[in-house]
Amino acid sequence: MAQPEEPLKHIISHAKSYGFIFPSSEIYEGLSATYDYGPLGVELKNNLKNYWWQAMVRMHENIVGIDAAIFMHPTTWKASGHVDAFNDPLIDNKDSKKRYRADHLVEDYLQKIAQKIDKEVEKARTKFAPNFDENMFRQTNANVLKYSEQIQNIEARFKTALETDNLADIKALIEELEIVCPISGTKNWTEVRQFNLMFSTEIGSLAEGSNKIYLRPETAQGIFVNFLNVQQSARMKIPFGIAQIGKAFRNEIIARQFIFRMREFEQMEMQFFVKPGEELKWYEYWKAERIRWHKSLGIPDTHYKFHDHLKLAHYANAACDIEFKFPMGFKELEGIHSRTDFDLKAHEQHSGKKLQYFDIETNEHYVPYVVETSVGLDRLFLAVFSYALQEESLADGSTRTVLKLPKAVAPIKVAVLPLLKKDGLPEKAREILRSLQMDYACQYDEKDSVGKRYRRQDAIGTPFCITIDHQSLTDNTVTVRERDSMEQVRMPIEELKNYLHAHCART
Repeated sequence: MAQPEEPLKHIISHAKSYGFIFPSSEIYEGLSATYDYGPLGVELKNNLKNYWWQAMVRMHENIVGIDAAIFMHPTTWKASGHVDAFNDPLIDNKDSKKRYRADHLVEDYLQKIAQKIDKEVEKARTKFAPNFDENMFRQTNANVLKYSEQIQNIEARFKTALETDNLADIKALIEELEIVCPISGTKNWTEVRQFNLMFSTEIGSLAEGSNKIYLRPETAQGIFVNFLNVQQSARMKIPFGIAQIGKAFRNEIIARQFIFRMREFEQMEMQFFVKPGEELKWYEYWKAERIRWHKSLGIPDTHYKFHDHLKLAHYANAACDIEFKFPMGFKELEGIHSRTDFDLKAHEQHSGKKLQYFDIETNEHYVPYVVETSVGLDRLFLAVFSYALQEESLADGSTRTVLKLPKAVAPIKVAVLPLLKKDGLPEKAREILRSLQMDYACQYDEKDSVGKRYRRQDAIGTPFCITIDHQSLTDNTVTVRERDSMEQVRMPIEELKNYLHAHCART
């Protein structure tokens, strides 16, 4: 079985070769954990943004959007707790001189135990199929129960150490589990210490008279400080939400696994303001809504699961992650948090300005509670891309690389292909191309055999190829090839728009 790094390397290679993602500043040997989105990557990324925005803002009468500035008054981050508490526990290996997040080392260890459980399940599935009851097996098998108990015990101890800031016990746990450095293979660890993740810079014309400010580590605070501006100008009534898509920056010491963890990334967040006491009801509502949205992309249920947080953030009274089965295992894709009234009250205290809502039905002022949904756009890109990239064996014994992206977010929807570069076929093809370009992202290709062109379009995820041949010149019909099934249908040119409209909106 391939190791997790191998499929990820394949994904990275494919993304670069076909213009989805490039290492940033590559001609200067690159910059760690920063990436540039290429011609197809930016199209896919924008389509994912639009897919989220349409579902979150356009489809909800009580959710509106903003675009807050990246630079904010530095007191913002004091009020939010980021100056004092936005830390990661770090540990160094004395032999390799490499630095790691302690929680990542423990998480990776737990992932290996979880993989043992999966292997037990798969062995039993093979042995007892087709009458295999997975749920019963997980609840009764001795090995599965043993591994599950190990995971629970480690998680409980690690959670307690994090919550009490017991860095010594975190190190002790790492040593007791005999976790080794992936580079040196040794257990020669330093003490665990905390490291603040915010990037800082200076604002002002002269460094001597400048003020220290931060690149925002999250987009949420731009929503909170604009709570009253939005509520009053948009005439919103509780419950209502404010959504935003924007860049955030974190000085990750160990940024790894391609675009899964970067220092500059993009978030798609929505803060939903509710009446105090109703937050947990809305928390459950948004858990259901967000997992439903992810599944609307057509990826199987088996690739998603919920994970409750071991350690609640200082602002939360409930929190979970929607995890996705990435090539390197189940990892966080989206966070859903009940943030209570921490943020608005903190900004009230530090600004001296009231951030309260007047409820005309109850004739009272109160600080709303907040339920947050926050998905990493780059992680969503990786999730969709990694699942979609497949190698298929065909009936004729050949193979093809195909990127089975959801049609609604595919970067190129239609490829227009003249069968030959002569006999008026290119002219007819470009006529069809011009008729579709206003509605769909299209690509024109006349190089190589049509079979090779089909393979190129498969590799970039184009759902439909339209081939123009000599018959097209006589009866105004074309051949339309569908990516996933490779089925071809002949249809009149005037029916193309209706056909594409019916199919491209689907995932």
